[in-house]
Amino acid sequence: MTLREWSYVGMLAFCLVGTLPLVPWFGLQVLRQPRRLLLTIVLAGTPFLLWDLYATHAGHWSFDPEQTLPGRVAGIPFEEVAFFVVIPLVAVLTLEATRAARRHGLRRRTGERT
Repeated sequence: MTLREWSYVGMLAFCLVGTLPLVPWFGLQVLRQPRRLLLTIVLAGTPFLLWDLYATHAGHWSFDPEQTLPGRVAGIPFEEVAFFVVIPLVAVLTLEATRAARRHGLRRRTGERT
């Protein structure tokens, strides 16, 4: 396999590596609520995955085999399926980190102790 085939996986890894440190940095509890997180990921990702399956099978778009790994799930590259897990996860982590940062900033401005 070539480096080019790993580019999609690399971008997903980049998103995770850039976002997972938010959990300890802000003391996020998101990963301690796995059922809630799983439900969020499933509800956010499933409609888009189904849309992707339809559009791919209908020939509206395709995936360049030179830029994806050979593994497929129902004709969709594995990393495309992973996209619909990784992106909702990093979105939730980013949202919760932003909320935590805003709460911390509001406490600091009002003179409350952190």
